[in-house]
Amino acid sequence: MRRRARRTALAALLLAAGATACLTGCRSGQGDTSSGDTTRSAESTASAASAQSASASASASTPTPKEPFTGLTAAQISERALKATTEARSLRMSGTVPDEESGGTIKIDIALDRRGDCAGTMGMNGQGEAELIKTGDTLYLKYDERFLRAQSKGEPQADTEALVSLLAGRWTKMSAGGADAKEMAGFCDLDKLLEDAGDSDDGTPTTVTRGKATTVDGTPAFTLYETDGSERNTVYVATEGKPYLLRFESGSKQEPGALSFTGYDEPVPAESPSGEVLDLDGLDGMTT
Repeated sequence: MRRRARRTALAALLLAAGATACLTGCRSGQGDTSSGDTTRSAESTASAASAQSASASASASTPTPKEPFTGLTAAQISERALKATTEARSLRMSGTVPDEESGGTIKIDIALDRRGDCAGTMGMNGQGEAELIKTGDTLYLKYDERFLRAQSKGEPQADTEALVSLLAGRWTKMSAGGADAKEMAGFCDLDKLLEDAGDSDDGTPTTVTRGKATTVDGTPAFTLYETDGSERNTVYVATEGKPYLLRFESGSKQEPGALSFTGYDEPVPAESPSGEVLDLDGLDGMTT
């Protein structure tokens, strides 16, 4: 059971890391020039002027808003977003990503930092949920009954019932450096995740173009479109404060999904669970 649950978490975090990489290796499109920015700015100004004529007294004291990242190409915005995001000390990822192993969907909500601490939840195909905490050298996991039963599908009924009876709704722990946890715990390391994102350029021709100003969960943002062949991903970059990556939406039919990025440089709530915790390292042979 521990091996199967570990693969699920690894898939989620690997795909999340891949989403961050969309900011790497992009170039601006042929139509993405400063003249194009000027054209859009002019159109915006003309539209504002028309609105002013309809409400002269109000518009007389209301200046036309300035377009975010004026004068920057899409590639330049992308580079700034990549730099800000990969320099973060912590962040929170939430959303859905595909799982190649099962062909289903993984839902994640996890905060992690450069110390290797993390805390959050994950679920597979809407079939239950597992809670995850890593603090220091210890990895804690808690599964609900639906998650355990879904992950034990195909196993003998007696084994499944024994597993549910032992683990459902109960915090467990194991050494983060142990054979059953080392690989998974490694993906709680933001340092590694962002390093992989920054080094992920494989040379594949990709075009990134400017979109428009918008908001993501109430946060002012600017839209970028990343096009690779027939696929078009959408990236949202913060326009206030540091230009952090706020959201990634995959345009791939093979790997659909969307992830939001929040909680930049905020403390990760990775605290050891209170109460009774089952030490899995002290159990022998509990794998299915």
